[in-house]
Parts: sequence; C-alpha cells; structure tokens
Amino acid sequence: MPIKADLDAIDWKILRELQNDGRITNVELSRRVGISAPPCLRRVKRLEETGVIRRYRAHLSAPSLGFDVVAFCLVGLKHQSEAELKAFADCTRLWPIVRAAWMVSGDSDFLLHCVASDLGTFQTFVIEELTSTPNVDTVRTALTIRQVKDEGIVAIGEI
Repeated sequence: MPIKADLDAIDWKILRELQNDGRITNVELSRRVGISAPPCLRRVKRLEETGVIRRYRAHLSAPSLGFDVVAFCLVGLKHQSEAELKAFADCTRLWPIVRAAWMVSGDSDFLLHCVASDLGTFQTFVIEELTSTPNVDTVRTALTIRQVKDEGIVAIGEI
C-alpha cells in the first residue's frame, strides 16, 4: 500500500509512540525514538501541520462514567443522492449519543458507533430520533457484549 505522507523511519516511531501515549513529554519521546529533543519537536509539529496528527484526546472509560451501553447501528437510506447522504451525515454530528460515524458500502449506508448510559436511553434514541429522521429507511442495531480489543486507529509496527 503506498503511503500518502512523506514519512521516514523516525516519523513512524514518533507516530507509534504518540498513538500509545499522547501525553508523553517531548524529552521522553525523543529518547524513545533516538533523536534529540529539538528535532523531535520539529518533526511532531510538522506531522501536526500536515494533518498526519489530527488531534490529541483522552481515552475515557465509558463504564466508569456511567455509560454502560455501546451499540452499533447500520442505517440504510431511502435515497443515496449526494445531498441526502450529506444531510444524514450532518444529523449524526448533532446526536451526542453517536460517538463516531462512517459512510459505508454494501447493504447499509452508514455505520454509527453509539454510547449510552442505559438501554432505555439507546432505545429512545433509535425509536424517536434515528428512525424518524427524514430519508431513513432501515436501522439494524447490534448491542455489544464486551470489548475485546482497543488499539490505536492505525496499526504501526516496529520500524
């Protein structure tokens, strides 16, 4: 697979370390990747400016905060025109229960990752919000049982 960004082995090491721990200090990061702190910081800034690093965030424990229901919704639209796809995508940004959303190919048009405090809250969202949204044709839900893997978004091996 061709890489779209111009990255060398040090950049890949930086990305791996930051994906594992976004709060690592620049001094510790530079030590782990084998370069001094000033060029390490310049590299991180370049990765941020070019959009390879989009943002940093804390990875919260949903159950610890009282959000016990994680579910996925496969949504099919009645019409798939560009305007209708964009309108539904815009709706997903307004629903706090939807934590991530993807436009997908196949039998469905969107995959929604939802997190709710309880089953009733999730059911209310599906029945009163999601299925009543204009142009929504089908909604299939899958409640999760337990998460068995939670890694960074990109698999970065040893470089």
